[in-house]
Amino acid sequence: MRLSKFYMPTLKEAPQDAEIASHKLLLRGAFIRKSASGIYTYLPLGYRVVRKVENIVREEMDKAGSQEILMSAIQPREIWEATGRWERFGPEMFKLKDRHEREFCLGPTAEEYFTTLIKDEVRSYKQLPLNLYQIQTKYRDEKRPRFGINRTREFLMKDAYSFDTDPETMKASYYIMYEAYEKIFDRLRITYKIVEGDNGAMGGNMSHEFIALSETGEGEIAYSLKDKYAATVEKAKVIYEAGEKEEALEPEEIETPNCKTIEEVASFLGVNKSKCLKAVDLSVRGKPVIVFIPGDRELNEAKLISYLQVPEHEIEMMSDEDIKKSGSAPGYTGPIGISKDVRIIFDSSVTKLSNLVVGANKEGYHIKNVNYNIDFKGELAEDLLLVQKGDKIEGSDEEYSFARGIEVGNIFQLGTKYSESIGATYLDESGKEQNIWMGSYGVGITRSVSAIVEQYHDDYGIIWPMVVAPYHVIITIMNPKKEEQLKLGEKIYQDLSQAGYEVLLDDRDERAGVKFNDRDLIGIPIRITVGKRAGEGVVEYSLRSDGKNRKEISFDEAMEAAKSLIREELPKSKL
Repeated sequence: MRLSKFYMPTLKEAPQDAEIASHKLLLRGAFIRKSASGIYTYLPLGYRVVRKVENIVREEMDKAGSQEILMSAIQPREIWEATGRWERFGPEMFKLKDRHEREFCLGPTAEEYFTTLIKDEVRSYKQLPLNLYQIQTKYRDEKRPRFGINRTREFLMKDAYSFDTDPETMKASYYIMYEAYEKIFDRLRITYKIVEGDNGAMGGNMSHEFIALSETGEGEIAYSLKDKYAATVEKAKVIYEAGEKEEALEPEEIETPNCKTIEEVASFLGVNKSKCLKAVDLSVRGKPVIVFIPGDRELNEAKLISYLQVPEHEIEMMSDEDIKKSGSAPGYTGPIGISKDVRIIFDSSVTKLSNLVVGANKEGYHIKNVNYNIDFKGELAEDLLLVQKGDKIEGSDEEYSFARGIEVGNIFQLGTKYSESIGATYLDESGKEQNIWMGSYGVGITRSVSAIVEQYHDDYGIIWPMVVAPYHVIITIMNPKKEEQLKLGEKIYQDLSQAGYEVLLDDRDERAGVKFNDRDLIGIPIRITVGKRAGEGVVEYSLRSDGKNRKEISFDEAMEAAKSLIREELPKSKL
């Protein structure tokens, strides 16, 4: 492709709302353009990268025995109502009606759709196992789209579903996908960790997430340096260390004026925050729920959602007025004397603590020296805490290490949650009807593009790995008005292109500085510069990954070096 004819409107500066490196560079390099909040257009360079990511995913899915289909992005309300998710999915779902007032959604995911597809046609154990996938656009009305194409309202995703006869074969299918995902992200040259994930609204008993490591990632993982253990911070188990229990003292109500936060109470009384009981006043589906945790810890919302088995959008903080109706006072909520209509949940760590300070449920007062099972008691949840620095991994003296990252893939063992709701069954060998066991597997195609840029860039622009680069080689003609330069540049371009290599020819009538800046910005791996020595058949050869190492060689040597590197980087290529 000749840049003089190519649509590549690069930008000198990134838009002000661009937050992270990938967002800035993809915009500046003319890979994407913002259409609306959380909605992007992929320009020629960007779409070439997307298609290369797609093809790698497609190849590994096909090798793993999955079969590609393509479903509509428009899904009928009825299938979502069968699983109860039409309402539970919440405001993230784009909903619409046709001219006959029939309701649909733009698919945010496809568990219901795939299950409905096979339920009337897969009837015998002889048709299982089965694995189907699609690469399709998904839609979620994110409350706050951010981080460029990391969190958007429209995104490209590969979603696959396995259908099996029992838990054992479901697990076998799950680990086939696990290995396929390793191959996908290895081929994409992404540095990643596989972590235990939270199943959340997906349901099921086990899940793993594939996290591309990045300092700007919005997700955080906790992991071991000594072994393979890793989990999202939402999933990581907290082993709360409270020290030795003290002898229970006599409770005493004390005045604590203007002390509404744990920090204020602890400072006023001169005690450690762990000695104070933190109350989190919530409204869950319109009913009051108060969660109590140690004052030195934070509530893990994902663990609470999993414990309560309700969607996130149905959990809200109580208003001050609602706190008063529950028999308390804002900032002074405690477990003693609260209304019986309030559901009270304690993290199990509270049972390890002694002589605590709790809110007295009236303005300006707390009660000190209270203990679980003596002065108060209630519903216990095993672990509702957010993991933090200093926590130890279960069964080990090792402390968690932490890193940030971008979730680029996830796999779930769904069990029979969806097949049971939708009525997807099969006849076993004895002719008895059984529920189909399912797994779900997603790869963020456009997210993977963003993750690659986050891991492969410098101050000048993107440094694409060869496997996903929009083009393999860029030939820069310093001065296309010089006949010998234009002629040599054209020859190299034609020879490489005819041999099947992907080549950009910068034949624009622009200053050399503009061409070099654009070349660095868009990150094509191999660079051949045709300049003053073109008449001698000599060019400059360099790599984007090592721009300082430039050498002047004959054009034949440059072409052979380029071909050799591409064959090395793309061993499965026909080139």
